[in-house]
Amino acid sequence: MEVPVQIIDDVVIKFAGDSGDGMQLTGSQFTNNSALIGNDLSTFPDFPAEIRAPQGTVPGVSGYQLHFSSQKIYTPGDNCDVLVAMNAAALKVNLKTLKPNGIILVDTSGFDSKNLRLANYPDGVNPIEDDSLVGYELHKMDITKLTREALKDIPMGVKEKDRAKNMFVLGFLYWLYSRDLTSTYSFLHDKFGKRPEILESNIKALQAGYNYGDTTEAFTSRYKVEKAKLPRGTYRNITGNIALTYGLIAAGEKSALPMFLGTYPITPASDILHELSRHKNFGIRTFQAEDEIAAITAAIGAAYGGSLGITTTSGPGMALKTEAMGLAVMLEIPLLIINIQRGGPSTGLPTKTEQSDLLQAYYGRNGECPLPIISASTPSDCFDAAYEAVRIAVQHMTPVILLSDGYIANGAEPWRYPKSADLQPIKVNFKKELSADETTFMPYLRDEKLVRPWAVPGTPGLEHRIGGLEKEDITGNISYDAENHQHMVKTREAKVDMIADYIPLQTLDSGPVYGDVLVLGWGSTYGAIKSAVMELQAEGKQVAHAHLRHMRPFPKNLGEILGNYKKVLIPEINNGQLIKIIRDKYLIDAIGFNKIKGNPITRTELVTAIGNMLD
Repeated sequence: MEVPVQIIDDVVIKFAGDSGDGMQLTGSQFTNNSALIGNDLSTFPDFPAEIRAPQGTVPGVSGYQLHFSSQKIYTPGDNCDVLVAMNAAALKVNLKTLKPNGIILVDTSGFDSKNLRLANYPDGVNPIEDDSLVGYELHKMDITKLTREALKDIPMGVKEKDRAKNMFVLGFLYWLYSRDLTSTYSFLHDKFGKRPEILESNIKALQAGYNYGDTTEAFTSRYKVEKAKLPRGTYRNITGNIALTYGLIAAGEKSALPMFLGTYPITPASDILHELSRHKNFGIRTFQAEDEIAAITAAIGAAYGGSLGITTTSGPGMALKTEAMGLAVMLEIPLLIINIQRGGPSTGLPTKTEQSDLLQAYYGRNGECPLPIISASTPSDCFDAAYEAVRIAVQHMTPVILLSDGYIANGAEPWRYPKSADLQPIKVNFKKELSADETTFMPYLRDEKLVRPWAVPGTPGLEHRIGGLEKEDITGNISYDAENHQHMVKTREAKVDMIADYIPLQTLDSGPVYGDVLVLGWGSTYGAIKSAVMELQAEGKQVAHAHLRHMRPFPKNLGEILGNYKKVLIPEINNGQLIKIIRDKYLIDAIGFNKIKGNPITRTELVTAIGNMLD
């Protein structure tokens, strides 16, 4: 009997297992398939901190959460409808995220006595055999055994066959959610086309999972999520780091500048290096330096030589780059410093997300050393944030810090391709010769933006001295004069502050112009804030949402907006950093909502927090 297909609006699936179980690949393939059929989607990959934690243990659990919908969505979901648990540890870690009556799919091979012991279950306790999962829809499948049976005719070892069990899971879920297998067939042919045994094993396992769904009688319904009603355009599924990379490439093309990336690999920023290195056809040079200091100083040298200088890192690398950032401020050259934030301090939580480097970006250098700061809010927004950061750097002759984080960097969502003609031009004016009223080149003679000229070394008549010692106003000569030092410190600060004249005014994302509560956010809190505020607005609450891209300087009208509400709530994935800056600058009694657990703030948490303020 054919299983009926039920149309539903949205689903949240959590794939969880050991690092070697391929849950990230399974999740990304289901994500790509969802994007191809037109679902709106949001993802949250959750990596273990250990490169290879002991198999079967709680620290070794790798997860991938996917929310796909026929409606517009903004988060990967607070809780999941379906939990795929490949072993006991995966169930133990993720059960708390499953909704009541949610579906649990388990591989029974991962619940033997060894796996139960490694997951620290008490002796004699097996959650899939006792009553501890009452209230959930539990489906037990011996995925390991079924995969081996499907591949029995392929001359491979047992370990090699077991690596295909994630494809069995994927095939079954394609059946459950009424999907076509074609996109994954194409992926497997591209990835394993030159390794026929591996290709065959993965395809057979994928088909076996789908066929298992057709033959099992455990499910009385299949499901289907229709195409989302998104604005017309050409879309692709994109992660934050890839979108950021494309933003850099677009800015390089629009500014007609050669691009140089000087970097040192660090989680979760390394993908930017990997992706940029694939695009040498755009005049991009990538340099993997021996350390963080060499990486940024190489980028400074490239910027001094007339290139678009970029360096990428995370919090620990930012700490090492600080002296060189000060040098770039003193030189007043364009440089983009990208920080994909993670949990800290020190090595901290390398694979977990946090927004804890904002104060470092504001103040984390010696002396008076102000820098413009740009923040990305979603994976697709990373494109626009990178483009804007480059524009500010080259048009205001200053280093710029761009903040993203691990949640944005690794998360994915649909991205509508921008048209080149719609991108704002980035005009670059190199000084080519002395002006009529100059007898010698004055490298610190400023224009109306307080911006000094960008003169490429080797340009005849424009020779000038650089270095980290204080510069004399206009001439650029070394100066120890007290009055000159104060003047130059104030001038550099004024130049950064003046950028506020050349950025958009702050707007509300949603909500009334005057109201009871304004939720002010930055970075990856965007989706949770938007979802929570929209829910409360639907109940008639006077709640608004504003989200910052320009963190320094702030838009000129931000203070006016803050004054239009009785209360201001600032949610952050840190211990309260933006709130300190807002209180200091605008003298308002903002209230913080802070979470420092390595994972994002949820919609439900914010609905409760805002509700308490309204009460």
